Amino acid sequence: MTNKTAIVTGASRGIGRATALGLAADGFDIAAIAYNDAEALATLQAEVAQLGRRCLVFDHDIADLAALPAVLDAIEGQLGAIDCLVNNAGVSVLRRGDLLDVAEDSYDRCFEVNTRATFFLTQAVAKRMLACAAREEVHRSIVFVTSSNAQAASVERGEYCMSKTALHMAARLFAIRLAGEGIGAYEVQPGLILTEMTAPSKAKYDALIAQGMTVAPRWGMPADVARVIRTMAGGLLPYTVAQEVRVDGGLLLQRF
Repeated sequence: MTNKTAIVTGASRGIGRATALGLAADGFDIAAIAYNDAEALATLQAEVAQLGRRCLVFDHDIADLAALPAVLDAIEGQLGAIDCLVNNAGVSVLRRGDLLDVAEDSYDRCFEVNTRATFFLTQAVAKRMLACAAREEVHRSIVFVTSSNAQAASVERGEYCMSKTALHMAARLFAIRLAGEGIGAYEVQPGLILTEMTAPSKAKYDALIAQGMTVAPRWGMPADVARVIRTMAGGLLPYTVAQEVRVDGGLLLQRF
């Protein structure tokens, strides 16, 4: 079996965890990155091992760019060349509220993690991919997990929307830069996905879903998003370049 390596950020829970397990089932060794979540990372590592794949775990804040080269060196040294990067890690706002009351700490946090850190991680991984000879049997890919809020404005979470809109553009830019090098860059836009992050709002959105907020009358699950990412990483969308794929149950469809 050909060795394949995937990095998944925000891998310990939710979409990231489902993606890491899905990619492991598809034959990828996993470099799982999450911050301050060692117990969940250890559990993920054991579950990946049960699937017959290797899993390195890193308790790493992707915003810590100074530590990034050492992390990537360890991944390449122990798992081999990087074939897939899933940019899933992200943060929400520190406080919801009036756009006129957005504070600098919440704004800076969203952009530091969701946009700046992800941009420079992608840049670093892309350079390493290009430094390694391509293998015909392995599709190389970079997947950006953005949000429905890259399209739909949520005034109570303005700084988050802005950071994800910037990441939407980053996906396009990297796709244009890397397509000619045989590296696919893709974007996934999740909608209402039931995770630990969204659980506190479950009752509110349960009611809205029942009233028709989404066409598919249910929450999305992490596995729904992971399935799309697996398709991208598997090279099954060879002529798709940067077009966002919405996993939102029809949330953003125009309806009359």
